[in-house]
Amino acid sequence: MNESIHFQDMMKERRIQRDWAEQAIECPDRTEDHDDGTTHYIKQIPEFENRWLRVIVNTTSVPEKIVTAFFDRRLRRKQ
Repeated sequence: MNESIHFQDMMKERRIQRDWAEQAIECPDRTEDHDDGTTHYIKQIPEFENRWLRVIVNTTSVPEKIVTAFFDRRLRRKQ
């Protein structure tokens, strides 16, 4: 799967470890399919204060491309 430059930058800026992003995609706690052609992979990361990592993948591009990743504070409030 390809990665956008934005995704690579956000991994550094937001201190997201590559294996966390890979875990989110390979074994998510849940997924969301959006009308804009993206799939959101959501995974709780125990090693990072149990925060929820959201990895967004453009599933319409060939090959699929990881667009961005971030710790979703909205999910923290809901849990």
